Amino acid sequence: MFSSAQNFKQKAIPLAGDASLDRLISAAADKELVLLGEASHGTHEYYLWRDKISRRLISEQDFSFIAVEGDFASLYHLNRYVKNLDGAANSAREVLLKLDRWPTWMWANEEVVALAEWLRNHNDKLAQDKKVGFYGMDVYDEWNSKKVVLDLLKANNQTAYEYAKEQYKCFGPHKGDSWRYAHAVQAGKEACATATKNVVEFIRNNRNNFPQLSDDTYFYLLQNTIVVQNAEKFYRESVASRGDESWNSRVHHMYGTVNDLLNLYGANSKGIVWAHNTHIGDAEYTSMRNTGAQNIGQLTREGLGNENVLLIGFTTYEGKVMAGPSWGAPMEEMTIPPAVSNSIEYKLNQIDQESFYLIFDKEDRKEKNLKTMGHRAVGVVYDPRGDKRQFVPTIVPMRYDALFFFKKTTAVRVLKR
Repeated sequence: MFSSAQNFKQKAIPLAGDASLDRLISAAADKELVLLGEASHGTHEYYLWRDKISRRLISEQDFSFIAVEGDFASLYHLNRYVKNLDGAANSAREVLLKLDRWPTWMWANEEVVALAEWLRNHNDKLAQDKKVGFYGMDVYDEWNSKKVVLDLLKANNQTAYEYAKEQYKCFGPHKGDSWRYAHAVQAGKEACATATKNVVEFIRNNRNNFPQLSDDTYFYLLQNTIVVQNAEKFYRESVASRGDESWNSRVHHMYGTVNDLLNLYGANSKGIVWAHNTHIGDAEYTSMRNTGAQNIGQLTREGLGNENVLLIGFTTYEGKVMAGPSWGAPMEEMTIPPAVSNSIEYKLNQIDQESFYLIFDKEDRKEKNLKTMGHRAVGVVYDPRGDKRQFVPTIVPMRYDALFFFKKTTAVRVLKR
């Protein structure tokens, strides 16, 4: 596969139940972060096995939180539910059915409901300061985050509310449209970068002004100000730059959020991250490095050290997926065609196992065994007719520490509204 001398058929660990994860859980036990990827945002098997891994890391290895590639403000309601905080909804389903920002199926699905209900049951047996959290770590939904900041301040500190409201006034003419704001700045209108930074620093430097807020709620307040700040930068750079600046600013926001969560949960805390393979697998070992694009996998290895991080990819040879033909379009169950011949998926499909995983070791990472191959990447926007273009050149054993493979996958089970 990477070398004719290697027998990956012998290395493949079949997926036959929770116990088949024993070797992976053992490898993950002492890591500060375990990052769980996906080759698409709409595949049942990826969610199912990330769930199985997460449950075991939480229940057996005392992992502290899950951070996902989703919106912070809206998914905090799920965190509130699983930790049974004040104002919690009656069920995970109730929370997820209220998600309204496209693509809703990424989190409003039966697979996430199952994990969240398990997490609530697990947490109900624990003291409040031991409960495991669930958070969005992405930079989007910034107008909702701005509203949360102002509503929380208005209810708790009128002086702080008036200050933040004044700072955020520069967003006023753009009426909830970040692209409109970014184009206006490009055309010479006032940018809100200083204003958003001022609000973050004010909240960060004045914790004593909010004694009535729990640590959870204060973190919620501060993190929403950070979302507003970094979203402003992300959209402005998306319009102003043709390079990877906007991509990298989003990546650094997600990485920063994960580090803030490690700090929130304190010394010896450990986290689980769910995101696309494009974010999880180390960008240094893909064609992304050619343009300077970074990702969370790369930053966590650099920041925490290889020995403290486990990067786990997920992929398929063929199957079904939930996606949209264009941004904002109605979701569809689409067919993923068989992988192209120069891909890792094509090679793994030759192993006579329906589903399995590989843990890469020193032998796999010897120079003679390192070969660049295509690696499947399906986004929320997908056109199966152009599938041959959906393969990212990758040195697989270096990009990941482990890789899960499924010969045939099915679409995620979307919640019915």
